Amino acid sequence: MIVATTALALTACGGSGQQPPGTGTASAVSASTSDGRSGDRPYDVFVPTGYNGTVAFPLLILLHGYTTTGSQMDAYFSMQAEADRAGFLYVHPDGTRDSTGAQFWNATDACCDRDGTSVDDSAYLAGIIRVVSSRYRVDAARVYLFGVSNGGFMAYRMACDHADTIAGVVSMAGATYLDPTRCRPSRPVSVLEIHGTADETVPYGGGELFGPAFPSAPDTVAQWARFDGCAADRTPTGRRLDLAVDVAGAETVVSAFGGCAHGTSVQLWTVQGVDHGFSFTDALVPDAVTFLLAHPKR
Repeated sequence: MIVATTALALTACGGSGQQPPGTGTASAVSASTSDGRSGDRPYDVFVPTGYNGTVAFPLLILLHGYTTTGSQMDAYFSMQAEADRAGFLYVHPDGTRDSTGAQFWNATDACCDRDGTSVDDSAYLAGIIRVVSSRYRVDAARVYLFGVSNGGFMAYRMACDHADTIAGVVSMAGATYLDPTRCRPSRPVSVLEIHGTADETVPYGGGELFGPAFPSAPDTVAQWARFDGCAADRTPTGRRLDLAVDVAGAETVVSAFGGCAHGTSVQLWTVQGVDHGFSFTDALVPDAVTFLLAHPKR
């Protein structure tokens, strides 16, 4: 079990999607990348059993929350098994540690470089994409990020900084910059925000963590809708999902913006009545991955 030592760590608490991945489903190849400040930072590349190098595969990077690790997030989401099922190359790297020993990503001004180290995680993650793409046959139109909490903030930072590379991001309980001028994506990026309405750590309605404020979940996706040239209004799609174990029925409302440029999509999945680290059903990870894979870069 992942023990939440501070507010931004998600706790694994039920739901079969949180079981550790099985063995024999993927091979791991070690690599390392420097961010220019903190030396080599090794990571593993998980290669699905269907990969043989003759066909380009998507690449997905899973970004952990504050105080957790890539390995913990991998077990939490059973992402190796999902990589095997859906067919994508996969990395779950680690951030660096702050003065409290907590592992973090230097994402937006709101989260979570509380010591002001200015570690360049944007360059580090871009380096991972570059190195993996040089060693494996990566589909350059299908490079994705799936970030949780602090990792969700980091996913948005990457979409801002590397829109030429990133096709789409999923943020679970994260947020983008409050000031839209801090983000200048060079092209549209598909965005999915998954957020609980009762989140007290990264509130659905926005707030503060370690100083600067962050926008609400609706304002986060509205900002990205403007970046992507979507229609002005977000509307319910009529689709509802059962993503939360502890809430009866299909509690998640799916809403989206229409008319986004280059085939992109901007969606908000509002999970009614759940907090930051809610127990999720088996549907959450496959549904989120399906969203990403359906939106290649065009």
